[in-house]
Amino acid sequence: MTKTIRENRSKFLRIKCPDCEHEQLVFEKASSKVECIVCGHVLAKPTGGKANIKADVIASYE
Repeated sequence: MTKTIRENRSKFLRIKCPDCEHEQLVFEKASSKVECIVCGHVLAKPTGGKANIKADVIASYE
């Protein structure tokens, strides 16, 4: 029997809110609407696969 190694294909993104410039960590494939913790601006909307990111992506973490 052979072992298969699963490769992680999804990431976490550090994004910056366009309104208040608060930085927040978001899952790349978010399944629910993500709002800014500080001002409530919508940062990501689910699309069934990768989320539609409505903010500036600062960094990507695997």
